[in-house]
Amino acid sequence: MSVTRKDVAKAFADAGCIASDVVMFHSSLKSMGYVDGGAGAVYNGVLDAAGENGTVAVPSLWYNGKPDERPKELFDVNSSPAYVGTIPEAVRSDPRSYRSNNFSHAVCAIGAKAAELTQDHGKGKLYPAPWGDEAFAEVSPWSKLYSWNALYCFIGVDMDKCTIKHYIESRFIDSFLQKLPENRRQDFRLLLAHDCVTPALPWAYYSGVKMRSELEAHGLITKVKLGNADVMALRTQPLVDTTFEILLSDPQKWFTREFCAWIDKARANAE
Repeated sequence: MSVTRKDVAKAFADAGCIASDVVMFHSSLKSMGYVDGGAGAVYNGVLDAAGENGTVAVPSLWYNGKPDERPKELFDVNSSPAYVGTIPEAVRSDPRSYRSNNFSHAVCAIGAKAAELTQDHGKGKLYPAPWGDEAFAEVSPWSKLYSWNALYCFIGVDMDKCTIKHYIESRFIDSFLQKLPENRRQDFRLLLAHDCVTPALPWAYYSGVKMRSELEAHGLITKVKLGNADVMALRTQPLVDTTFEILLSDPQKWFTREFCAWIDKARANAE
């Protein structure tokens, strides 16, 4: 059995994609089995489900966590390849594609809102992130995906592949920073990972797979089959908001001892 572009469109419609939707997805091409038309059949099938006013987006990450091997100064928005899979690289290479200009967490998109989604990445208020505080800024594709309540999907991969979780981590940390006296915020920020020194300092990393079970229990995830793969889908706002609430309710269940100590210290110094 092979997977066709029409199969992709039907699966995404069954998963909740509607006309004019913005759809972000993580994927494994091989998970589906044989795909007639390869990567192009997948993202064009998603576009078919969203209709002529729809938009498809994928992570287009270039930085691989090795600053000596891939210093951010070498990133070229037009030519630096995405390392996160066959489909994201195919989207990046498509002449219709727009890509946001961020060395670590760029997004590529095709469709009606592709230009708007990807423009001005890193402007507006900055939010903490281990790679640089522009990655999940107020003006970034990740913020727009949240504000637009995009459909966030996974094809044949679990939620350990969930880039918007870092947006959640960013906002989670900022919620504590904003409660500190203004003259103490930068001191507390520098106690956490920054500027690609992630291994040296703590961060609000949590298990995406473990969180997926919680989101399923809340009834937020729709699952459908696509060839040999499962497609999981949920809306971005309940994904972010519910995860935030779960993390805040029991930090010790989700975070390292070092990061929990940072939370305790931040709370003790809050205004």
